[in-house]
Amino acid sequence: MKDAFEFLQQGGFVMIPIFAFSLLAAALFFERLWALRRRAVLPRDFLGLIQRKLEAGKPDEALTLCEGNRSPLSAIIASGLRYAGRSREIIKEAFEEVGRLETARLSRFVEALGTIAAVTPLLGLLGTVIGMIDVFRAVVASAGQGMVNPADLANGIWAALLTTAAGLSVAIPALLAYKFLIAHTDRLAMELEEAILGLLDLLSRAPK
Repeated sequence: MKDAFEFLQQGGFVMIPIFAFSLLAAALFFERLWALRRRAVLPRDFLGLIQRKLEAGKPDEALTLCEGNRSPLSAIIASGLRYAGRSREIIKEAFEEVGRLETARLSRFVEALGTIAAVTPLLGLLGTVIGMIDVFRAVVASAGQGMVNPADLANGIWAALLTTAAGLSVAIPALLAYKFLIAHTDRLAMELEEAILGLLDLLSRAPK
């Protein structure tokens, strides 16, 4: 802990937001991993149960089951069940309207990771520029007195470059996490669409 505190001190005040962004990025990533579990978004057992209810001609029971389930899949299915027995076009429109909303919810907080991946290298560069300005100001002051210490110069440059290293250390994993979540969300959205479209015929034939 002491070494980490000294590291932050050597990098200057810019290290504080970089460190805060690193904690935020980790929290967002693990929250999305938990929220985007396949069994939480697309419970296959639940989908099979709904299909059996529809095949048995019991859309009301299927709707009751959906209202007791909090997954995105159940929310989309429920929107179509309210139009059971209507034309495919009406049911599909209901699916698409709620599906867009649920897909947007799946992507919640994901863009924030992309923003962190873009901002933290800039913060690191800012810290380095500020540090180098301080180093060269000190060099100018020392040169005026005829006593420039190369060791002090090297130490100042090293400290200034810490923020760039820290910014990249946060940005690289944040970018990888962002790309992973984007791909995972797209896969889930596609699987949701396939599952929902498989219910269209059953719903259009269901009793009103």
